[in-house]
Amino acid sequence: MATLQVRPYTPDDAASIVAILNYYIANSTAIYDYDLRTLKQQQSVLDEKLSKGFPVLVVMEGTRLVGFGYYSEFRFRAAYRFTVEHSVYVLPNAQGQGIGKALMEALIEEAKAQNLHTMIAVIDAENQDSIAFHERFGFATVGVIKESGYKFDRWLHSVLMQRFI
Repeated sequence: MATLQVRPYTPDDAASIVAILNYYIANSTAIYDYDLRTLKQQQSVLDEKLSKGFPVLVVMEGTRLVGFGYYSEFRFRAAYRFTVEHSVYVLPNAQGQGIGKALMEALIEEAKAQNLHTMIAVIDAENQDSIAFHERFGFATVGVIKESGYKFDRWLHSVLMQRFI
């Protein structure tokens, strides 16, 4: 296994990010979207995060992008400006290799540098691996929104997890 390198996103990374996202959209409840993303759509989403001063980070294993993560506003009211919601995604066949850990550590450091107060994760209740992953980083479950999503012909529950910075 090559050394993992966490670095800021560049536009050249967008196609790899879209491929990862589209896998999870099509095959899991990790993302509550139905429609696959286009490159143009995803570039717009990432550009918006960057324009607001939020980090978008990727993890490289040699020359291969194996994961990415970011955070942005939790809600759009001024009083929420010290709270962010984050996302971390890893290639499905590369989980358990420290990629998510590297991303989460880097995102927490970015949040500290930006003087943020708390990070929020919204995780599908079926995704017990993600819940356990977040617990290892000090996130605690603070609520469950029952039947908040509908995908694959069933109702899904959202677990809200929080970590103070």
